[in-house]
Amino acid sequence: MRASVEAGEYASVHALLDEAVHALQRQRRETAERLDDIRARIRRSLDDPRPPRSLEEVRAHIDALHAETVKAHRNAAS
Repeated sequence: MRASVEAGEYASVHALLDEAVHALQRQRRETAERLDDIRARIRRSLDDPRPPRSLEEVRAHIDALHAETVKAHRNAAS
């Protein structure tokens, strides 16, 4: 910390610690927001009135998405 202050990156150790605390608080807020989003997606999925897909339907859907992604990457590389 002292090296950062001496190099002029921060006005003082207090300023460095203040920035570190703010960064930690921001990271915690962002993590909480992501978890809230995940929980909301799970809730929507559980509340979805449509009938569930079979394992075969899920695999076919994933395979189709993968094929589209591979094709898009090949086209982008060309």
